[in-house]
Amino acid sequence: MTEIVATTHTEPGFFVRMHDKAESALLYIGELMTLGGQTIQQAWSGKIEMPLLVAQFDQIGVRSFSIVGITSLFIGMVLALQTAYSLAEFGGALFIGKVVSLSLIRELAPVLMSLMVGGRVGAGITAELGTMKVTEQIDALRALATNPVRKLVVPRVIATTIMLPLLTVLANFIGIFGGLLIAVGSLHLNANFYTRSVIETVKYNDLASGIGKTFFFGFAIGLIACYNGLRTTGGADGVGRSTTATVVTASITILIMDFFLTKLFLLAF
Repeated sequence: MTEIVATTHTEPGFFVRMHDKAESALLYIGELMTLGGQTIQQAWSGKIEMPLLVAQFDQIGVRSFSIVGITSLFIGMVLALQTAYSLAEFGGALFIGKVVSLSLIRELAPVLMSLMVGGRVGAGITAELGTMKVTEQIDALRALATNPVRKLVVPRVIATTIMLPLLTVLANFIGIFGGLLIAVGSLHLNANFYTRSVIETVKYNDLASGIGKTFFFGFAIGLIACYNGLRTTGGADGVGRSTTATVVTASITILIMDFFLTKLFLLAF
């Protein structure tokens, strides 16, 4: 009779798991910053291939117009409705232009546009580079003495850094227009009164604060997407995991950066 010896596998303790996660996070941040330094160096010292950059402008910026337009239009409309409803007993209809314009320009348009566009663009960049990585196309570039950072990362990071502020400006206009539709159509306000209140409320520092954030958001989105794509392993499953990691990491990074950048711009302006 053979004896069956049962072996038990003990799970690592809570503090061990937390230590491993913290170590992995620090390594991730360190490698991400290294790639960021290489990207800035290549963009500063090397020749940027304009056809690749223009293609990324189209992919990241122009093809995101629809999602930006639809999202910002309904954000402005909902914000106008909520303002009128919440402040009805205080004559809230008179403040719709002020509330909609300031909320959109300072916070909602930069953050929500970065989240929406970042999810779409980040996932696409990671899937593209991840597929190139698992099919050894990036190794082929290195074999041909081509720097993958200059060829693949620099155009995408520059495109996200430049196009995200432009998309945010577009989102501001469309969102304010959405508030105007509700103010005139549902609340029966005068269009000139709404427009005048927006112009009188919005100042230079509001625009600088809102749009200035998106340069940092765009750089972070492009860098995270490229990094996760370049470190993809494991075939099609690995591409899916990297894409998910990009969307989650970019979203969390945007929200964290928004807090610190808001404090910084409040002190600066």
